[in-house]
Amino acid sequence: MLNEPIIEVNNLGKNYGSFKAIKNLTFSVNQGELFGLIGPDGAGKTTTFHILGGILPPSCGQVRIFNLEPKQAKLQLGYLTQQFSLYGDLSISENIDYVAKIKNIPASKYIELKAKYLDLMKLTKFSNRLASQLSGGMRQKLALCCGVISEPNLLLLDEPTTGVDPISRRDFWDVLANLADTGITIVIATPYLDEAERCTKIAFINQGAIYKTGTPNELKADLALIKFEFRGNYEQIKNIHDKFVNNPYVSNATIYGDKLEILTPEHHKPAMLAEFTSADIDFTIMDINLDDVFTLSLKQEYVNNTQAKYPFVNPPVLKDQIAIAAYNLSKNFGSFQSVKNVNLEIRYGEIYGLLGANGAGKTTTIKMLCGLLNPSLGHVNLGNIQDNLKNLELKQKIGYMSQKFVMYEDLKVIENLKYYLGVYNVPPKIQQQKLDWVVTVFNLKDELNTLTGSLPGGWKQKLSFAASILHEPQILFLDEPTSGVDPFMRQLLWDYIRQLANQGTAILVTTHFLPEAENCNRLGFMVAGELVATGSPSEIKKGQQLIELTTSDTQKSLNVLKMHYEPWRVTIFGNTIHLFLDNINDTSFENMLNNVAVKILSNRIIPFSLEDAFIKIIETAS
Repeated sequence: MLNEPIIEVNNLGKNYGSFKAIKNLTFSVNQGELFGLIGPDGAGKTTTFHILGGILPPSCGQVRIFNLEPKQAKLQLGYLTQQFSLYGDLSISENIDYVAKIKNIPASKYIELKAKYLDLMKLTKFSNRLASQLSGGMRQKLALCCGVISEPNLLLLDEPTTGVDPISRRDFWDVLANLADTGITIVIATPYLDEAERCTKIAFINQGAIYKTGTPNELKADLALIKFEFRGNYEQIKNIHDKFVNNPYVSNATIYGDKLEILTPEHHKPAMLAEFTSADIDFTIMDINLDDVFTLSLKQEYVNNTQAKYPFVNPPVLKDQIAIAAYNLSKNFGSFQSVKNVNLEIRYGEIYGLLGANGAGKTTTIKMLCGLLNPSLGHVNLGNIQDNLKNLELKQKIGYMSQKFVMYEDLKVIENLKYYLGVYNVPPKIQQQKLDWVVTVFNLKDELNTLTGSLPGGWKQKLSFAASILHEPQILFLDEPTSGVDPFMRQLLWDYIRQLANQGTAILVTTHFLPEAENCNRLGFMVAGELVATGSPSEIKKGQQLIELTTSDTQKSLNVLKMHYEPWRVTIFGNTIHLFLDNINDTSFENMLNNVAVKILSNRIIPFSLEDAFIKIIETAS
């Protein structure tokens, strides 16, 4: 029965010696809910999942799943851990077969289930492909397929989309909504707050304790804030920021590339409107999102970190000159052309975002640009050096953070940091200053003597980022630098990226989290190895709009609209449907829904997000 509690957690605690990993957790999850457990690394999410999955016993409190102890309920649930193991030398089909045998699914029933979920995950035509040859998004869909093949009543998903491109993430969440509509209860942890918007209910957890619970709309309404958005070049929005950042009515002010967002309490709206009007400043009022809720909720706990400015020692780099350039850059691996005739120029002081789906050629392009791979055709100009990119003097001016964690896992954190200071010839007299900054900003005081390999994924990301910028690089390559980190830390990392750019560093960054791409001055979109679109975030989104629908049956609306429109034009977003039409005045969707007895409860036009723009560009260029 819908709304009947499936999970009941009361005063749950887990201790590791004297350390309290989770403290007095109390929450419930109802049948058919898509429940999000949201929090930073080390907040207690995975420990909570281990207890719910019957892997760990609690230290205190009670957990009931289907009114049973977690160990007794294990056969009724599917559990995808962060390190869910697929067998790379088995095909998609063989991986599912293996799980089905473990779960003792009767052969007569299994044939039907396998066909059903391969179709739902859009994996049918790839069923003979080896798991080792799958993209990140396809691997996650295969993992989910293995998790649901036994048709569990409860599905536990621990950060299933970390590192997955926006198209695959959107497909993944549409599948989750479909599963929830069938009555499967889903509990998910995610570091992406735009994904949390799609949950029916969420709980924010930090330092082992839950501090906010509710629907996304309830949590946003509780803030009682108004968001003002300003757009322009960096100097313009920086002037507005500096003018209002210390205004007593301002709760938060953040610069993102060519955009500034200012949050102010609703009851101060008239006063702020008057101030903006008197200053002759154009603005747009935007909707509050869960990133705002999360950031403001934790702001006081991180305030000391935000005040730790990067300790610049070297003089500023001369801006505006070309730092990174590619001319007809191509790369072949045998008969496969990974990168095709890429042309780009990035100047000192500029943040350039290179975006694309998994396998688009972004990482291969970065490796050629920084001299790790030789191009098959074309050439690179890096720091005014064209041919000898392995030049040691040039390498000292470059910072590089790769997708794959490359620090020494058998060294302590402090040993890794000192190693990188030495590799980049940071003068001994300023090494302690650099170390003090890292320890303060990333809260590493208690982790300096921890083996690096034992750190959570998000902590490893922070450490990699710090190591890549300790030497004040003039040119910086960041390949998905914020993958898996919480929203506040993501904002903090971008604050330091902007500080480096303001000092003159040329920065090329890739990301699968499109809201953060707003921080870039310019963007380039790659599809199948080609650069197909470029521009500032505002230019990329200019003139694009969506229709947001609330209907009497969200899942039925999604299914019907996807039958009539290209699937990428329609997605479920919480309890709403987002629909992209070439003609925003086209109302034919109303008849489509009326014909199946679905009522439209609300209908409004909303602006494109960068994720919407990304999906449109990628899908129409494919």
